[in-house]
Amino acid sequence: MRDARVSEEPETVRVRTLFLSDTHLGTKGCQAGLLLDFLKDYDADVIYLVGDIVDGWQLRSGWYWPQGHNDVVQKLLRKVRKGAHIVYVPGNHDEFLRDYIGTTFGGIEIAESRIHEAADGRRYLVIHGDQFDMVVRHARWLAHLGDGAYTFALWVNTGLNRVRRRLGLAYWSLSAWAKLKVKNAVNFIGQFEQFLADEARRQGADGVICGHIHHAANREIDGLRYLNTGDWVESCTAIVEHYDGRMEVLHYPSILRARAAAEAELPAEEGLLPGRRAVA
Repeated sequence: MRDARVSEEPETVRVRTLFLSDTHLGTKGCQAGLLLDFLKDYDADVIYLVGDIVDGWQLRSGWYWPQGHNDVVQKLLRKVRKGAHIVYVPGNHDEFLRDYIGTTFGGIEIAESRIHEAADGRRYLVIHGDQFDMVVRHARWLAHLGDGAYTFALWVNTGLNRVRRRLGLAYWSLSAWAKLKVKNAVNFIGQFEQFLADEARRQGADGVICGHIHHAANREIDGLRYLNTGDWVESCTAIVEHYDGRMEVLHYPSILRARAAAEAELPAEEGLLPGRRAVA
């Protein structure tokens, strides 16, 4: 069986399952345009929204909801109408939805967590992960302070990359660099990953699929598969399950760069990738 299939729409690649998290709709940092393009490029039988899809923290402090964010929501609802099953696992930024666990809105099921069985029989715990972030659980004021600092870093990052683009340099993430360079952040990520792997083992799963820390990953921890979806504020990543059960982290900007490079190397009519059609 092929890993990916072309759906009825020629541009779209179909996978068995799609996992998205930390889109932070309702914030200026959300890469809604790229996310919408990604949702046009990929379809799935099942879609998991693994928390922090809507940023209730930011919306409470000031309303921000441009048309592009509404377009993302409408695109997801259209996928439901076309037959996709969507499970929404709330995180800490959209924790207001935890009051509705077990209900369905617009065909989207709200769940605290879920055990997902892949095509190869492996079982994965799907959970946002904030339950294992000690700062979020026990010092909420500090979590909000950290969220403000992160938002400021994104603001600085936007200006920095505007200058880099004018110089012909590639995108560079200040906050992602800081997270990997600062010792405490590295230690936090390692502890978070270990906690999630331990919880998956406790629930009898073969692995865990989570979000929360904005750090995409696909690796083994003590015999369990740890997968993190990343985010759509900086990295623009997602996880897909192919029809053979294989899990893959997709970095959408890299996919776009590879597609542009492939099309640039070929004559106009040959430059269309499989599953792509020419636009008149």
